[in-house]
Amino acid sequence: MILVDTNVLLDLVTDDTVWAAWSQQQLDLASTQDQLAINDIVYAELSIGYWRIEQLDAMIAAAGLVNAAIPRPALFLAGKAFQRYRSAGGGKTGVLPDFFIGAHAVVADIMLITRDATRYRSYFPGSC
Repeated sequence: MILVDTNVLLDLVTDDTVWAAWSQQQLDLASTQDQLAINDIVYAELSIGYWRIEQLDAMIAAAGLVNAAIPRPALFLAGKAFQRYRSAGGGKTGVLPDFFIGAHAVVADIMLITRDATRYRSYFPGSC
């Protein structure tokens, strides 16, 4: 299984002029290696761009994505990593979801496709 970060999927659904081609290439390559997945955090972040749950679910199905539950050890690890981030002076807004996603990849020992590899690697070495 390969976990896909929200930013990669948003690049495609918004047809981002800078990142869409890169994101599509990463997903095409990864899909030949293993099943692509999102977790509940990515699902929630993606929901912002859709008026109806059926629209989001249709996009996810069309992309061939499955949902992967976040293991409890990953939830614990995410909290601890976020605590270290805040203790080091990190800002509060918009980053906690990334800690859930990174911890999920590490605990499940799965690859993560993201544009934020540097941030993930600093708190979760080996996550992407």
